[in-house]
Amino acid sequence: MSEISARPLDRRPDELADEQLVAALRDGDEGAFIALVGRYGPLMLRVASTYVRTPAVAEEVVQETWLAVLEGIGRFEGRSSLKTWLFRILANRAKTRGEREARCLPFSCVAARGEDDDGPAVEPDRFLGADHPRWPSHWAAAPGDWATVPDVRLLSQETLAHVRDAIAGLPERQQEVIVLRDVEGWSAEEVCNALGVSEVNQRVLLHRARSKVRAALERYLDAEPALS
Repeated sequence: MSEISARPLDRRPDELADEQLVAALRDGDEGAFIALVGRYGPLMLRVASTYVRTPAVAEEVVQETWLAVLEGIGRFEGRSSLKTWLFRILANRAKTRGEREARCLPFSCVAARGEDDDGPAVEPDRFLGADHPRWPSHWAAAPGDWATVPDVRLLSQETLAHVRDAIAGLPERQQEVIVLRDVEGWSAEEVCNALGVSEVNQRVLLHRARSKVRAALERYLDAEPALS
């Protein structure tokens, strides 16, 4: 597509489905492009941030992705959803930028950022030993029951901040899968198609991510709330 015009759509762009916005964008409608940026831009920035070191670089990756979308929209055949196509472009560009950054970092930093880890999803000390006389390898104590936690604490901004921090501390692959599945509500199929991972891998990544976030939240909720 060579250029975008300011010709208005018949309806407000943010009311249109992706398929309608694609058709309008192919006709060079500026409103369709602005609507798509508003619809997907914030999540694109969040996903890009899991691959690169700084917000500025993540913004560059998002801008490059939008340019690629404008250049390639005429060739988009609709075999996948626009969302899947868009995030596949984003993931590929973000990976390339992340790999380029990694070549310029000390090895210790690269290891710390690792794409994933092989450690247990739940800390081993949460389980009884394999030689326990009655319950070998069972839970040492059942996972916490949050039904007794007051809603005012469970839903507080401080609790939500702990959840966000726990997600931000995950390896990048786990982070993007849990964000897309549990924060944005994507289906497993959509995540697999957008990120280029198998269904089995997606399940493993999501399980590990959820387990780690739950463990972090458990530690926070089990602690005595700070006195005001």
